[in-house]
Amino acid sequence: PSHTGWKARRQVESLFYIPAQRVLTLRDGWPRPFTDYKPGDPFAVREFSEKLRVLVEKEFGARASLFPQKGRLKQEFRDMLQKSVFAKFGLRIDKVHSQKRLVLGAGDQPLPYMVWSAGQREFVPLLLGLYWLMPPTKVPKRGEIEWVVLEELEMGLHPRAIDVLLLMTLELVARGYRVCLSTHSAQVLEAVWALRHLKENGGSARALLAVFDAPQTQTMIKLAQTVMAKNLAVYYFDPASGRTKDISELDPDSEEAGEDGWGGLTEFSGRANAAVARAVANARRGKTE
Repeated sequence: PSHTGWKARRQVESLFYIPAQRVLTLRDGWPRPFTDYKPGDPFAVREFSEKLRVLVEKEFGARASLFPQKGRLKQEFRDMLQKSVFAKFGLRIDKVHSQKRLVLGAGDQPLPYMVWSAGQREFVPLLLGLYWLMPPTKVPKRGEIEWVVLEELEMGLHPRAIDVLLLMTLELVARGYRVCLSTHSAQVLEAVWALRHLKENGGSARALLAVFDAPQTQTMIKLAQTVMAKNLAVYYFDPASGRTKDISELDPDSEEAGEDGWGGLTEFSGRANAAVARAVANARRGKTE
């Protein structure tokens, strides 16, 4: 397609896609342009990378500091991310001669991209994507975007960092986006399971925040209340049948294949628990297996 046709399609996009291969969008600490990729590379990666490049070059062009940045994200999110992802470092734009790069740190010796942890490399493109989706204005969302697809948010991240990202995903829902997550993490499904059961059993917004070990501030309580009024569903793609199943109940005692083990994500935990339970029972009876 022509460049003009490509621009026309961009103007009517209603979906923002954050791919699992987002770590590939940075080269030497800077987002790669659309044309930097090979023709056979996934379009979703190329498009996401181009959005990040435009964001940091135009919207952030006059700002050196990208994180923490007042007005970008709730203060509670910034505090939690500082602890779980960035430690004592911040994210900023650094200039080396005529070139720009993203670096971590606030002193005279910033950490370049090559020495970032795997989690930081995975997280920074995701953070910039969330920046784009959460404009620091009274307008809650990008008006033309209805759907956000986020692949494998858990990649490379510590469980505490996943907690924060799940909360930020709920912030997208609260802002009016329809969000679709793909995941290989039982932690993500545990969060959905907890939210569903708290909602069904009259649990409070404070109880939901406690699941994520989040601050019990009025801002966060309002977020939790908004999210608890939303509908959530979980689907499992069964490779044996080639069909998708609704396993939204996440019932471990279900007779439905795929739901009892949450699509295979809790099967190892179940086997480990069963093995340990048998060993403890046998030890108490003076037997060994």
